Amino acid sequence: MALPQLIPSHSSSSFTHQPSVNPHAANPYPSFKPFLKPSSLSQSRRFHRLNSLRCSASSFPDNHHTEPPKPDDVVELPIFPLPLVLFPGAILPLQIFEFRYRIMMHTLLHTDLRFGVIYSDSVTGTADVGCVGEIVKHERLVDDRFFLICKGQERFRITNVVRTKPYLVAEVNWLEDRPSGSEDLDGLANEVEGYMKDVIRLSNRLNGKQEKETLDLRRNLFPTPFSFFVGSTFEGAPREQQALLELEDTATRLKREKETLRNTLNYLSAASAVKDVFPSS
Repeated sequence: MALPQLIPSHSSSSFTHQPSVNPHAANPYPSFKPFLKPSSLSQSRRFHRLNSLRCSASSFPDNHHTEPPKPDDVVELPIFPLPLVLFPGAILPLQIFEFRYRIMMHTLLHTDLRFGVIYSDSVTGTADVGCVGEIVKHERLVDDRFFLICKGQERFRITNVVRTKPYLVAEVNWLEDRPSGSEDLDGLANEVEGYMKDVIRLSNRLNGKQEKETLDLRRNLFPTPFSFFVGSTFEGAPREQQALLELEDTATRLKREKETLRNTLNYLSAASAVKDVFPSS
């Protein structure tokens, strides 16, 4: 599921990547071709090659934080820089055909099936915070290309580059959200869900789609995995997504998402008012 073009909040300047909405930017990674299983919210599952990636709420089980690694553990992880942001719990379809990453896949399929996905673009460079992708399904083709379905697991921060050839390998520390103290996380999550529903409703109206009863977007998710799900729907704004991924506080992430959704809702409300006054002929 993807939301319409978002109006991110620019209230914070402490993030590595400042939010920027640029859904039409050229892909700086011509060797990367994503393909997609459509969202289980509304469509049957079959593969399509697309230029965008979507996630459904059902991809985010409420127990995906079971037995996470300790934050101070340091491990070596193969790294796959991509022009996208993977969140814990999200589903990422990939087609692998570049030689060095085919080598990586051959290694992973004989080991633990896990690699690091990290955001990189030609403007901001490569981030140092990413998310582990675990291969849950794969298909190897006769020409040695791979179709993969990966699922986002825990977040990590790169602390040291071990090697760069034939592919990037780095030492990483695991990241977890800090306790949010007295914050009402459930209340914040419910507010964010409400804004999401309003954004979807107004977007459908502006696009001439039939208004339907909005689905239960939260689906019993705890606040932290729900905040990751919300971030995964902010397609077309990867730097904003990266800023959300880097946050280590669930309440702060939900508040930032709430502000982005509120800004987007205000924009859509204004556009809807203009459409009512000047309806198209």
